[in-house]
Amino acid sequence: MRLPRGVPFLAAVVTVVSLIGPTPAAAAASDGGGHCARQERVRVPGAALQRSACLDDLTTTGLAGTPYTDMADQAGLTAGGTRTPSGVPGIQVDGYFPDSSRFNNTHGWRHDAQFVIRLPDDWNGGLVVTGAPGTRKQYATDKAISDRALAQGYAYAATDKGNSGTDFYRDGVRPGDAVAEWNARTTQLTRAARRVAAQRYGHAPRRTYIAGISNGGYLTRWQLENHPELYDGGVDWEGALWTANGPNLLTSLPVTVARMFGAARDGELYAAGFARGSEFLWPYHEKAYWGLTQKIYRAEFDPAYDPACPGPTAGSTLEEILAPCRSDATYNYAKRPASVHRAVARVALTGRIGKPLITLHGDLDALLPKAADSDVYARMIDRRERGELHRYYTVGGGTHVDGLYDTYPDRLRPILPCFRSAFDALTAWVEQGATPPADHTIDRPANGDVVNSCALTETAGTAETAGTAETAGTPETYETSESSETRR
Repeated sequence: MRLPRGVPFLAAVVTVVSLIGPTPAAAAASDGGGHCARQERVRVPGAALQRSACLDDLTTTGLAGTPYTDMADQAGLTAGGTRTPSGVPGIQVDGYFPDSSRFNNTHGWRHDAQFVIRLPDDWNGGLVVTGAPGTRKQYATDKAISDRALAQGYAYAATDKGNSGTDFYRDGVRPGDAVAEWNARTTQLTRAARRVAAQRYGHAPRRTYIAGISNGGYLTRWQLENHPELYDGGVDWEGALWTANGPNLLTSLPVTVARMFGAARDGELYAAGFARGSEFLWPYHEKAYWGLTQKIYRAEFDPAYDPACPGPTAGSTLEEILAPCRSDATYNYAKRPASVHRAVARVALTGRIGKPLITLHGDLDALLPKAADSDVYARMIDRRERGELHRYYTVGGGTHVDGLYDTYPDRLRPILPCFRSAFDALTAWVEQGATPPADHTIDRPANGDVVNSCALTETAGTAETAGTAETAGTPETYETSESSETRR
């Protein structure tokens, strides 16, 4: 069954299996009435199966090595020295909504549309929702987003987006169905998590925020455009940009595949938006990202282009999965049939956000170059006359995954601490009317703890302690980039 066809999930039969965890921690809850109070009332609307557990610590510190998180699926998203809070007792609910695809084998369920909802005993009245980045699953951002949100008192909910893994494009009937499901699943989980919070705490969340990395950033943008009534604001961490006429991944990535086959020069990558100065990251992206990303997203939106590659699977070995399709070296999105553009249009962004949004993008992103992504999205928002709801910060030395900082500590800086500062700025903006700084570049400081601190007003020099873990296409086919600092 497919979400786009309007399956009545509220009519699904719910199977509940309660697993009582470790010895209860002594915690006085602001709204929850004690450790794991009202656990028996928690029922996820529309879930086909749910499993609840009373835990002494909902953070990765307490959950590592247990079935309640997956540290392997978080690999590469954070720098090695990242500090995270711990010691947050509460209820965790795992489960899945009705779905016909079976890419996600977490818990041995072999069932998609899996989710996790965490309900801390000491609740601040808020909820943070996210969707998995890349082709990862529901626990992927536990360290990057969940840990700190929980420590600040927020309830937390994450979805696997309804499909995952490098074969995600096999889900659905029509081109674009798999990505369209991502949006529907995020909406579905947000509505369900709000009701779950009301069951646990006695009232619905007073504030609901959405945030995400990469594909999760795309989900943040889409939700604030299409369902602003569900949220109070969001933080978009290098979200993917999909527009029907470009730019999108299928306009910027083919030249990288051509380069892999020796058919493109560096200048052609610069013309597609890749930043000068990011060249030292290109060999890694050739091996780990470029060919794979192009072929699976092209298979999602344009399967007729080369049915033989990747075919029914992206590969059965790591070498096969990462290998590019030679045909993608000459892929020209602009010349593809209108049906392909219509498939992308189904999930395209417009810039018409309805609630405050803060965007972060690294100036050395070598997968989603900001000139072909967030620079363009910022202008889209301005053209919709929504610029007063948006702030856009370029992170100097930031790249697509923070884990690369450990390899290049002298050239990169992690974006996570800037994300934490941006989230604090968003909540102050929404709840206190504190206007965030104007769009600008957050310079990479010459020294200081860049792994755990980032001030949104930072300039080149010493990193200030702020937002730390301890705190509770080508220019011919689409618009060329311009400095976001000229927006306001």
